[in-house]
Amino acid sequence: MGGAQITIPNPPPLPSHLPDNVLNLAVQIERQNLPDNVRESLRAFQRAGCYIAASMIFLRDNVLLQDKLQVSHIKPRLLGHWGTCPGLILVWSHLNVLIRNHDLDMIYLIGPGHGAPAALASLWLEGSLERFYPGEYDRNATGLRNLITRFSVPGGFPSHINAETPGAIHEGGELGYALSVSFGAVMDNPDLIVTCVVGDGEAETGPTATAWHAIKYIDPKESGAVIPILHVNGFKISERTIFGCMDDKEIACLFSGYGYQVRIVEDLENIDDDLQSSLEWALAEIKKIQKAAREDNKPIIKPRWPMIVLRTPKGWTGPKEVEGQIIEGSFHSHQVPLPKAGSDEKQLQALDEWLSSYRISELLDDEGKPTEAITRVLPKPEKRLGQLKITYDPYIPLKLIDWKQFGVEKGIDESCMKSAGKFLDKLFQENPKTLRLFSPDELESNKLNAILDHTQRDFQWDEFSRAHGGRVIEVLSEHNCQGFMQGYTLTGRTALFPSYESFLGIVHTMMVQYSKFVKIAREVPWRGDLASINYIETSTWARQEHNGFSHQNPSFIGAVLNLKAEAARVYLPPDANCFLSTVHHVMDSKNKTNLIIGSKQPTAVYLSPAEAAEHCRQGASIWHFASSPDPNSSAGKSVQEPDVVLVGIGVEVTFEVIKAAELLRSIAPTLKIRVVNVTDLMILIEESKHPHALAKSKFIEMFTADRPVLFNYHGYPTELQGLLFGREKAERMDVEGYQEEGSTTTPFDMMLRNRVSRFDVASWALKRGAERNAEVKKDLEGLLGDVDRRVKEVREFIGNEGKDPDDIYQLPKFE
Repeated sequence: MGGAQITIPNPPPLPSHLPDNVLNLAVQIERQNLPDNVRESLRAFQRAGCYIAASMIFLRDNVLLQDKLQVSHIKPRLLGHWGTCPGLILVWSHLNVLIRNHDLDMIYLIGPGHGAPAALASLWLEGSLERFYPGEYDRNATGLRNLITRFSVPGGFPSHINAETPGAIHEGGELGYALSVSFGAVMDNPDLIVTCVVGDGEAETGPTATAWHAIKYIDPKESGAVIPILHVNGFKISERTIFGCMDDKEIACLFSGYGYQVRIVEDLENIDDDLQSSLEWALAEIKKIQKAAREDNKPIIKPRWPMIVLRTPKGWTGPKEVEGQIIEGSFHSHQVPLPKAGSDEKQLQALDEWLSSYRISELLDDEGKPTEAITRVLPKPEKRLGQLKITYDPYIPLKLIDWKQFGVEKGIDESCMKSAGKFLDKLFQENPKTLRLFSPDELESNKLNAILDHTQRDFQWDEFSRAHGGRVIEVLSEHNCQGFMQGYTLTGRTALFPSYESFLGIVHTMMVQYSKFVKIAREVPWRGDLASINYIETSTWARQEHNGFSHQNPSFIGAVLNLKAEAARVYLPPDANCFLSTVHHVMDSKNKTNLIIGSKQPTAVYLSPAEAAEHCRQGASIWHFASSPDPNSSAGKSVQEPDVVLVGIGVEVTFEVIKAAELLRSIAPTLKIRVVNVTDLMILIEESKHPHALAKSKFIEMFTADRPVLFNYHGYPTELQGLLFGREKAERMDVEGYQEEGSTTTPFDMMLRNRVSRFDVASWALKRGAERNAEVKKDLEGLLGDVDRRVKEVREFIGNEGKDPDDIYQLPKFE
């Protein structure tokens, strides 16, 4: 049996078995009739917007239909998405009126990012394209022609909303993130309202599903509000949507349970009166909630925030039917409703009739400018949806503090995260409205709980944390944390996202989409700087002995490494002081994607705060204290011509390199070793391929020109091998790292299983050192046997006792 065919446009959902009285949950309002001139303006804006949006998909000439439409007027490649555009333009026109009537600061965040034609058409009509692209997309016939003919062709606007789109703070490529980004944007922005349209296909995604709960993290005293609009047009690209198959009772029950007041707008005959009245109702509800918290000082417990469900046909106002196939009200209108318009006479005629139905000549004057019927309802320029300053030049730098006051004494064990928590506690105190931390339920587990000494969690449905201005949002959804961070950062503030290492990969594609937005933003001259987005990975694979194999996954490193060089930064500070220096650095950086990897467990501190600052500034350095001493130097320098170079990159694996050096100095004192630590991973990349890369001369100075080098690396070896490709005699360099070997076992057994233990490093050093060192070569078999014996003893101890030997993590000593 073949696939079922849809036989009617805009098919209604099957009825549910819920009792009819649950419809009382859906808000009923007294609908106000708009003044005739306002209704006329709204419809004029909608007609013009739909004409321009549709023309952008199809036309490369005759853009105002001044001649009979011909095949030569049609673009050779028809790209774009029509189906969502009429609904998006409808909302845009009504937001203009709402903003004008109330002098609002508003962002319009469009979840269906492939609805770019709708946004661009509206931006042209309101003059925002003219402001940011003067001489190119002016409000005249030439500017309109440029907009229509260049859309989705090289040199023009892309088919998805991106950083080139004025007013946009959201990359429109991948669906699901709009709602969480909207809530992040309003946090600590008390006068801001974000209207977020969520497509009903987008609403099926996991990130959107959890983002509905974001109202529970909005304190109305300190933050603005979001008006979510679930746009139900019934279809995805080739299938009906879940929400399109839910009736009003099911919709009302679902969102009422989430904590919303639900207003359903579906009266197509009176859509303008209905939608504008509903937006006025939503704004009034927001003001009521905010007034209770701000002026009355009696915040409403579990306020029910407003949302709108907008039901309109897919591809509304487009072709009804072509060649017996339903278009409007079906998935056939999702992308290009008339895909053969450039080759089929019937479809060309249908396109002509469709575009002509908007009567564009009535809406533009002789110069091609929008008529007064359109412009009279526009807000003042600085309040227009494409021109609000917070969307394009919002950056507020942090008030920084000296991290060294939180430094620790070298030669002791200290947790990187505990030290960082104390530093961040002070940083939050100094920046009470421009810094937030978004985290899954892991803050205390990750030893960052010192942050809570002077702030709180911000969860408004919890009686113990509500209405206290907390800077910490913990929610067990990495998607929400990422979306909140994006919205918060894109509106000018700074955020931090700590997470278990193994699960940060959940937001891999969200991070990539965001980084693409920032990359394009750096190329757009009218967009200002942004704070970097900052990730801290802790609870690493090396110390997941109680959670096991499922919690061992350092793959997010590779995700960041794949970004453009100007954006990607990966730091693996080796001790608490270096970690503090790195956190301080990234919190002051701009336009980057920063990943810092550290340990929450107490680990060795090798460098003083001053030494750590210099080490982090360089990104790597020779550690003379652990290297073989130079007998000709009285200044504590290490040997200038080593037999081997041992490199640690990461907390635990660096400790193993240091312990290997300690062991080798004991059993093979004639072996000349150089120990190097790398804290900035990007310095290893071939010169000219990254701004942090070491110059060739510096690389040779540190790693020699021809000696064997072992990199003991925290992540996957292939990542580092790729970075080293192109370096001087790369074939002499070996990389060991995480090998996908793990279990519920002891920390040191994890080192052994993945061949990064001190014994593995020592064995490699002996074998490769014997190539140059005659004394080591003479005793090689016995030396390797000594190392193997030690491995056997440790394995037996772990197997018998269920723990690591008591002395395994003793601080290394070098006489």
